[in-house]
Amino acid sequence: MITALNMIFSLYSSQFVYKTIFCRRILDFRILRTRLRNQGNHTTCTILRHRWMKNVPVFSQNNTTTMFSTQPEKEHFDMSEFPVERIRNFSIIAHIDHGKSTLADRLLEMTGAIAKTERNKQVLDKLQVERERGITVKAQTASLFYTHQGQTYLLNLIDTPGHVDFSYEVSRSISACQGVLLIVDANQGIQAQTVANFYLAFEAQLTIIPVINKIDLKNADPERVEKQIEKVFDIPREECIRISAKLGTNVNQVLQEVIVRIPPPTARTEEPFRALVFDSNFDHYRGVVANIAVFGGQVSKGDRIVSAYLGKTYEVNELGILRPEESPTSTLYAGQVGYMVAGMKEVKEAQIGDTLYSLKQPVEALPGFKPAKPMVFAGMYPVDQSDYSALRSAVEKLTLNDSSVTVKRDSSLALGAGWRLGFLGLLHMEVFNQRLEQEYNASVIVTAPTVPYRAVLSSPRLIKEHGAQEITIVSPAQFPDRSVISEYLEPMVLGTIIAPDDYISRIMSLCLNRRALQKNMVYIDEHRVMMKYLFPLNEVVVDFYDLLKSMSSGYASFDYEEAGYQAADLIKMDILLNGRPVEELTTIVHRDKAYSAGKAMCERLKDSIPRQMFEIAVQASIGSKVIARETIKAFRKNVLAKCYGGDVTRKMKLLKKQAEGKKKMRRIGNVDVPKDAFINVLKRKDK
Repeated sequence: MITALNMIFSLYSSQFVYKTIFCRRILDFRILRTRLRNQGNHTTCTILRHRWMKNVPVFSQNNTTTMFSTQPEKEHFDMSEFPVERIRNFSIIAHIDHGKSTLADRLLEMTGAIAKTERNKQVLDKLQVERERGITVKAQTASLFYTHQGQTYLLNLIDTPGHVDFSYEVSRSISACQGVLLIVDANQGIQAQTVANFYLAFEAQLTIIPVINKIDLKNADPERVEKQIEKVFDIPREECIRISAKLGTNVNQVLQEVIVRIPPPTARTEEPFRALVFDSNFDHYRGVVANIAVFGGQVSKGDRIVSAYLGKTYEVNELGILRPEESPTSTLYAGQVGYMVAGMKEVKEAQIGDTLYSLKQPVEALPGFKPAKPMVFAGMYPVDQSDYSALRSAVEKLTLNDSSVTVKRDSSLALGAGWRLGFLGLLHMEVFNQRLEQEYNASVIVTAPTVPYRAVLSSPRLIKEHGAQEITIVSPAQFPDRSVISEYLEPMVLGTIIAPDDYISRIMSLCLNRRALQKNMVYIDEHRVMMKYLFPLNEVVVDFYDLLKSMSSGYASFDYEEAGYQAADLIKMDILLNGRPVEELTTIVHRDKAYSAGKAMCERLKDSIPRQMFEIAVQASIGSKVIARETIKAFRKNVLAKCYGGDVTRKMKLLKKQAEGKKKMRRIGNVDVPKDAFINVLKRKDK
């Protein structure tokens, strides 16, 4: 062993000693050699692989030399073995925490895509934010090989998010599939997002296979869930599959039913090449990596392709499938799903929904995806304006991977240059901000989230200036004065709440406090009720879901969909700190709730802003009228500590001098608002 280490040491020291990285390896070899000598171990043994050892020669007993690398060779697959008839494209949809990712792990294990170990938890959840929060944020694709009745099938699986804020990921995934697995928890039963996802798949005319998961739980009641599925979705209970994804019970039956029930894609190999870009991400070395679904023909490495969106021509540098790691192939055929690297260096070159076709055979572009409609808007600014360029690059790369975010340049007198971003919900906004910090080390200020209001103009001059009678307001700074407006409109959503009937009265009270109008209420079984309410979006976007979960002991679920606009009496409320307006905390509220909202925001700001050496007045105002105030007391030095009696005028002189100093500090001092205060001040506590 020592002889072998000496040979390796001499090899590295003679050729690579001038490089720092190899000097570090040489030092590790010296330490290992010294330890072996001290232990008296002079026998030849296998050299353990370290993470920094690449292409290190291994010496065997017969003195022959072999080479190994810590990077395993990627397996190549011949995709021509899978005609369209033996391809199945499906996705897994469900309410949050019903076991989608766990089922995906079992399917990957059973088909040999990953090794079966106890550490296989959320294999397809690759983002750090997904691991930390325990939720799926990004839809992920994996190709599986499964043998059924003597024939090998190619199964393309897409694992989707379950939260309402990421429903755009679900709709995009469904467009690339011919069937879905609808997962329902055997303990919780049908939830709000289960209903929403079912109708997404139903409207797309996909084959729906109901799967009842977690039958191993103590309180599981699969028979009750089967009745719910039959009553709500009109799917016969005989079609339901009972499984335990955690233990692997009946998971093999799921694969068999996928092959039997879900039809193959309608693509044909004889047609010209045409592919849809349904997802993409940015690699610092290879550029844009596009996930494509081939709808016709075939594409090979070296082919010249054209982007229908930009009209640019590219050469295919790399092709492959995801298992779930990238596995290169030479060709992708009609009906198959994989990834492509074609030398796209700019983020704008890979648009989700774009059509790629062969340079030799131009074709008509595919319909693409319906653009996402933002429900929440927030301003985003760099903490330091010198970081603007770096933050712009980070936002562009992240929006490439998350196409549901809308970006528009914005500027603020207080915060400088930035962007006005549109999100599908508050959780979506928090996850986007967290990904910026974790993946790109960006430090940003996010302003208070607002919803898109509309205003109907009454002035002919303004109508001519804007080109329309109705304008959309996405920032409180754009809120027009009442004198030029005939009416304001606020966005409405149709909310679906599913909960046990024990909590009906409390939930109704919460909904009425949020200006909701009840539309429907129906029992889906003996103990669970489904209620539909028409909500103003502004009332549910921040903290409604948290309060609903809290008052129902976690049993209630909530989902909403767009329901147009409705006239409302809206006003702009400013937050003042020592008389100075804080632009990023300005909000638009309903007039009936202005006082309560202003008082609550002032109280929360009082708790969020640290005390200063001077007094801080926190005020909420509508125009020039102050409607609420809180005072943050100053740190006070006891200037009378050195006075042991004497005339009272001496004490009054010291106190007057201190008051004058604090007044000056208050006039010239700046108040820094912590980053977490921008969301905290909007949250309310309903009684």
